[in-house]
Amino acid sequence: MSKLIIDAAKDKIFFKIITKKESYTSDYLNSRENFDKFNIFLISFLLDNNTKIQDIDTVFINQGPGNFSGIRISIASAKALKLVNNFDLYGFKTGDVIDENYDKIIELFEKGALIKNMVKIEYTN
Repeated sequence: MSKLIIDAAKDKIFFKIITKKESYTSDYLNSRENFDKFNIFLISFLLDNNTKIQDIDTVFINQGPGNFSGIRISIASAKALKLVNNFDLYGFKTGDVIDENYDKIIELFEKGALIKNMVKIEYTN
């Protein structure tokens, strides 16, 4: 099974798939136009990397603080996909990612520092 990281709280919409053998990333400018295309970007990213949503067992989502619209669309999309595909959903904070090193999220997960299905949104003004 694979893990998916979604981060739209900062200046880019970021996706990362982590499998047992490899990892893949992609990012897009965090803009109003791209929020409208968020789900298209996500599905295209999965398809481009030969991953079906059913292959994902865990999703990590940035719950902020950060961009209001980016956080809102990414969390809403992840929760909708969770309803249909029944994967585990974990929230992380913007401060958990240092120098764009998303491996820290997996470390926190493996230490039990992230809470399953607990996403508490933090927006910035």
